[in-house]
Amino acid sequence: MRKTVVLCMTIVLMLTLAVGCASQKEEGNTSPAKETGTVPAPETTKAVEPGSVKEQTFTMLTESHPTWPYQKDWLIWDMYKEKTGVTLDVQLPSGKLPETLNLVIASGNMPDLMYMTTHADANRFGEQGALVNILDYVDSMPNFKAWMEKYPAAAEQAMSADGKMYMFPNEGFGETNRMIWLYREDVFKKHNLNVPTNYDELYDVLKQLKELYPDSYPLAWRDGLDKLLNMGPAFQTWYKEYYDFDKNEWRYGPTEDSYKEAVQYLHKFYKDGLIPPEWLSIDTKQWQDIVSTNKAFITIDYIGRIDFFNSALRPENPEFNMAFMEPPAGPNGKQLNASVHFLETGLTVASTSKKIPEVMKFMDFYYTEEAREMASWGKEGVTFTKENGIKKIVPEYKEIGELRTKTGLATDGAYTWIDYDAHLSMATPELQEAYKQARKFDAPFQPNPALNQKESEVISLTGEAIEKHREENIAQFIFGNKSFDKWDDYVNEANKLGVDKILEIYTNAYERIRK
Repeated sequence: MRKTVVLCMTIVLMLTLAVGCASQKEEGNTSPAKETGTVPAPETTKAVEPGSVKEQTFTMLTESHPTWPYQKDWLIWDMYKEKTGVTLDVQLPSGKLPETLNLVIASGNMPDLMYMTTHADANRFGEQGALVNILDYVDSMPNFKAWMEKYPAAAEQAMSADGKMYMFPNEGFGETNRMIWLYREDVFKKHNLNVPTNYDELYDVLKQLKELYPDSYPLAWRDGLDKLLNMGPAFQTWYKEYYDFDKNEWRYGPTEDSYKEAVQYLHKFYKDGLIPPEWLSIDTKQWQDIVSTNKAFITIDYIGRIDFFNSALRPENPEFNMAFMEPPAGPNGKQLNASVHFLETGLTVASTSKKIPEVMKFMDFYYTEEAREMASWGKEGVTFTKENGIKKIVPEYKEIGELRTKTGLATDGAYTWIDYDAHLSMATPELQEAYKQARKFDAPFQPNPALNQKESEVISLTGEAIEKHREENIAQFIFGNKSFDKWDDYVNEANKLGVDKILEIYTNAYERIRK
C-alpha cells in the first residue's frame, strides 16, 4: 500500500516524461473565444532596431494546457518578437478547443492562426475552404521548404486527401510518446538472469521468474490488445492495415501467419500463468500497482516510465531499477519497436486572414535552427548556458515542466520543430541512455494517408466491423477459448467483412499523397 501511495504522489512530477501530451482544455461559458489581449514584451526585451524588422500583430487561437497555462508575458513570445517583430494577440477557447473552433469557423470571424489537435480537423476545415493551403506559399518559405526535404515523412503525414496541406507539420516533440520494452534490471542481476533477445528466450526467462516469484505474473501491460501494436514489428507485421516497405504494398496484419505466431506466444504465456489472468482489462492504476509490488518484471510502455517508477520506488527500495530492454525478435522477425513517437497537433492559417503572406513568412521562421533552439532551449544566458559546446538548462529550473510553465517553451502554438535533447538534458542518466539505445530499434514509421469523405465513410462502417471482429477473436485465441485450428476460419470471416476493400482505400489514398 505504501508503495502505491508513493507512486501516486510522483505522478505529477513525472508527467511530462512519463506519458504523451494529453490535451486538456480550459472550461468556460462566455463566448467562443476569450480575448487575452496583445502580448506585451517583458521589461528585459531588447528593442527591435528601427528598420530591421517590420513590427506587426497577428491574432492566434490556441489552447491553454492546465499543467502549463498560457501566460501573455512568457519569454518565448518575447524572443519571437525580438527576432521577427511579430506580436501575437492570443485568444483562448472559452470551452473545449474543438467546440470553439467549430463556432469560430462557422462565424467566419477567424483569427489569423488557429491551433488544432488532429490532421482530420485541419483537413476537414481546409476542404470546407476555411484554411489556407500552405503549399501554395511554399516557394516563398525557403526554410520550410528545406525542412520538408529533411523530414519528408512528417510532411507527408500532414497532407490532405485533396493533395494539399492545411496544418503546419511538426517534428521532435513526438519523442515524448516513444514506447519501449522495460525490465527490472535489479531483479535480473540478483538472479543472474539473461535478458531475452527473442520470444523463445522471453518465454524461458518468464518461466524462471515465475518459479522465483510464484505469486507474480512476470510480464504485464495495460490496455489489453493495444500492445499488439508494439509487438507486431518484431514479427514483421502490424496490428491493423499497414504498408509493407519491402513488398511496396498495403497489407492487413491480423490475418497474416506472422501475426498468428505473435498471438500463439501470448496464448502460451497466458496458459502458463506468465501474464495476469485479467490481462485484457488491466487499466493504468492496476498495472502500476502490479509493477510497483514485484508482481511483474517486464512490461511495455512509454519510455518516460523509467524515471516514473524509479523516482517513486527508490526511496523505499534503493536497488529498484526499471531499465530499457531491447525488444525481443519474433521467430522470423527483427528486434524492432513500433514507431509511435509523433504528434498530429499544429497551427493552421485562416483563409479569411488579411495578412496571409506575412503570416507565412512568420511561420517560415518556425522552421529555422534558430527558432528550434528558442522553442527548445530558450535564450542563452537566461534559460540555458553552453559549456564546451554543450547546452545545459540553468539550475533555476528543476524539471522540464517548470521550464515550460515559466517560459512558454514547447507549449501549444509556440513551436513546430523541437530539439528534444533540451528535455532529455533534465532527465536522469538512465532515461538519457534509454533514449540513446531505443533509437537503434525503431521500425519504419507507418504512413497514415488522409482519406476523403467517401473513403472515411467506408472505413467507419466496414473498418469498424473488421476491427470488432479482430478484437473479439484474437482475445479468444489468447484465452484458449478458440483453437488455433480455427485460424483459417477467422481469416476467411475477416476477408468477407471487406479487408480487400480497406486495403484498396489505403492503397489509393497513399498513392495520392506520394504523387
